[in-house]
Amino acid sequence: MTAANNPTPTSAAPNFEIQRIYVKDLSYEAPNTPHTFNEDWKPEVQLNLETKSNRIQDNIHEVVLSVTATVNSNKKSAFIVEVHQAGIFLVTGFPTDQLQQMLGSFCPNILFPYAREVISDLVVRGGFPQLILAPVNFDALYAQHLEEQKKAPKKEGEDKIH
Repeated sequence: MTAANNPTPTSAAPNFEIQRIYVKDLSYEAPNTPHTFNEDWKPEVQLNLETKSNRIQDNIHEVVLSVTATVNSNKKSAFIVEVHQAGIFLVTGFPTDQLQQMLGSFCPNILFPYAREVISDLVVRGGFPQLILAPVNFDALYAQHLEEQKKAPKKEGEDKIH
């Protein structure tokens, strides 16, 4: 049999597995309570997102999605909630550019619903109306990050998306 009839794979098939999803850090503060509860509720929401990925071992990566929601009402701080939702992912067989996209876009898409649930729960437990965050287009954020990355050097071993 010739090599053409019996091809051998040159690399392993791509594989992606979720190893663990967890809350790494959590913060909630409502600095103007109880006075906030006595005023008309006119919320203004500011949302900040950041993603970091770190290689733990060969093919095993931790991705941390940080979500900070700052809500003001009547020009005063009602509450600030921040969650660092993390996951450990096994990612093998992907070319470097696809690996970076998996860590910078695909994994945050998996983590975001968990972060959104934690934030909503904390806000309700704090006595405020439920805060439901809209879906986020992590593909667009990753593309924006690539453009910014061309302009600024990145730290070795860490990848951030704002």
